[in-house]
Amino acid sequence: MREGRYEDSLSLLKDDLPQRLAQSEIAVWQRLTQGISLAYLARYPQAQAVLSQAQTLANSAAPQLIGELMLRQGTTASLQWDLEKAQSLFRSTLQFSRVHNDPFLEGSALGSLGLVAARMERYDESLDWNKQALQLDQTHGWLGLTAKAEGNIGWSYYLVGDLDSALALDKQADVHDVEAGVPERRITWLIAAGTVYYDLHDYASADAKSREALALAESLKDNGDIIYCLQTLALVSLARNQFDSARESIEEALRLEKFAPDHPRELYTRLIGAQLYFKTADYPKAEASYSVVLRDPASATSVRWEALAGLAEVHAAQGKTVAAEREFGESISTIAKAQRDLQHEEFRLSFLSSAIRFYNAYVEFLIAQHRPGDALAIAERSRAQTLTAGLTEPSQELVTSFPRVNPQRLAARFHSTLLFYSLGTPRSHLWVITPKKTTLLSLPSQSEIDALVKSYREQILDGDNPLESPNSPASKLYSMLVQPAAKLIPPNSRVIVLPDGALNSLNFETLIVPKPAPHYWIQDVTLTIANSLTLLQRSQSTPPPENARLFLVGDPISSDELFPPLRQAAREMAFVKGYFPEDRRRILAGKDAIPSSYFSAEPERYDYVHFVTHGTASRTHPLDSAVILTKSGDSEKLYAHEIITRPLHAYLVTVSACDGTGKRTYAGEGLVGLSWAFLRAGAHNVIASLWEVNDDSTPKLMDELYKGLKAGQDPATALRNAKLSLVRSEGIFRKPFYWAPFQLYAGS
Repeated sequence: MREGRYEDSLSLLKDDLPQRLAQSEIAVWQRLTQGISLAYLARYPQAQAVLSQAQTLANSAAPQLIGELMLRQGTTASLQWDLEKAQSLFRSTLQFSRVHNDPFLEGSALGSLGLVAARMERYDESLDWNKQALQLDQTHGWLGLTAKAEGNIGWSYYLVGDLDSALALDKQADVHDVEAGVPERRITWLIAAGTVYYDLHDYASADAKSREALALAESLKDNGDIIYCLQTLALVSLARNQFDSARESIEEALRLEKFAPDHPRELYTRLIGAQLYFKTADYPKAEASYSVVLRDPASATSVRWEALAGLAEVHAAQGKTVAAEREFGESISTIAKAQRDLQHEEFRLSFLSSAIRFYNAYVEFLIAQHRPGDALAIAERSRAQTLTAGLTEPSQELVTSFPRVNPQRLAARFHSTLLFYSLGTPRSHLWVITPKKTTLLSLPSQSEIDALVKSYREQILDGDNPLESPNSPASKLYSMLVQPAAKLIPPNSRVIVLPDGALNSLNFETLIVPKPAPHYWIQDVTLTIANSLTLLQRSQSTPPPENARLFLVGDPISSDELFPPLRQAAREMAFVKGYFPEDRRRILAGKDAIPSSYFSAEPERYDYVHFVTHGTASRTHPLDSAVILTKSGDSEKLYAHEIITRPLHAYLVTVSACDGTGKRTYAGEGLVGLSWAFLRAGAHNVIASLWEVNDDSTPKLMDELYKGLKAGQDPATALRNAKLSLVRSEGIFRKPFYWAPFQLYAGS
């Protein structure tokens, strides 16, 4: 039974018990095991009949097993998608387990509640239940239940687009099931891993994991799991344009549904079939298949928006542009509402990772219709939705209409050229926005751009000087990303870059302009980074405030060898505080620089907030990124998820720490870390770093920054001039590694 060999389990239990055991606890367990085996084999009427027998026996002979009975009844209901009934039974199981002090049953009930919540598309609730289950299972050392909880949490993460976390948990669950002595149960996590790899576009790994799972499912004669494997294999075949192979997998999956009926799963198979019809230009069948999926109330929300986008592509291919646009609009509105309905901030952040392709499909459709302005508006709708929602009045959070931004008016207000990038396959796009016009340019594919960005970042972090490297990716990136727009960017002007994907980790100032002599682009323009046009429209370009107040935090006492004392921290703090009168500044240093002091000092009262300390960026959970302060209690960290809870009004927040922008880029949101958190809290401008900062060069750069601010320069100008002072210096500090990590982010 634990190995998933349900037919073998039934075979072993088929004989009647001796008469003396017919009314015993053993008889109840026999019925419970038979009933759930039948349920997993999709023989639901038989399962319900046997579980009914178990209930009659338990009421008289073993009332202590009523909780186990309700657990299996709930599982049977869940397998039949009677989710309200399943949830009610699992809640009753949980209550029973706690009244009878049965922690193992409690762990099972918590995990089951998490799974059914995910099926009900209540992802926040699912995560909460499963985390409770995981904590209980780990406390008692139950590896089998631990694996189940880990895998279920991973599935929740997958459903909201956090593919990295999902894959990590799938692998963890796989290992723990092997350690628990039930390697056959790995099948669930192998299937899940194959699905995640597919969404990561790693088709080789998706194929390998799905085939490994398929072999195991066939050995167990588990038709349901065989179908899940075939679905992923069909998708991989479609991605590789192997249409015959895809058709075979789809047809076999539909055939097996007769033996293991699961209607929502069958609808997803039919959705894949519709994709096959579309890719083979059989538009009538594609339209019919997508329509069937859309009309069925059992279709999951994610299946609905994918079917809407698919139907839109079919209609676009047939020249039915009005219908196509309506369906594209419905698709992304469905996605946007699902994202806003999530309560966990981290889920909102990751949500578009899997769904962004539907926005991109709509953008491509509009570009093909020669409507670049409308395409820009749709690309903008995908940007910074979580950040925008966090800066919106609570009563407006669920508004589904999106006010149209006038990008040219925005360019005029900021006296800037706006460069709005959108990366995709087979090509990427750049909208160049000036006060007079908006120009759409075509760029290479995302994969080509990503490879160059990665290569160039590695070159900078290795301490190379790109100006002395004839084959530096910096020149290629300038030619690819900026040169097409160069004629629209006046010399010595302002540029606001709205990056996408890997471009969030690139400092455009370091790109090399070839003429008249090779030089960094920072020598030609004053650069600012923005998350979205909508947020930029809500912000203002103003000079530094008069009689400004400074909140300076840093030079903490080190309690961790990973974060040793910064030799130059006191020097940097001395430079910064020197630009503010004593009665206009608040300083937390040394023993006073503890996390709780940040909040008790009322940071919302200050115009400038400046941190001089170590920083840490979390890739798996970016809102766990933190500035490292003096230890108080159990922690020395001021976390991003804490920062966003306290509204700010600061003109400028400077995070003079490593990796202040974060390490993980989310579709639509960009890099999420400390800079994102301070913008989310309400800061108008944030300066933060893309990589490790140098303790020797940073104090000089910050001194120059505040010198410019004191002289009335805006943050972008002051930061640029500070960087140029290093670029033009002699010695090692002229390399981008030293001056280029810091970027200015605006739009709050």
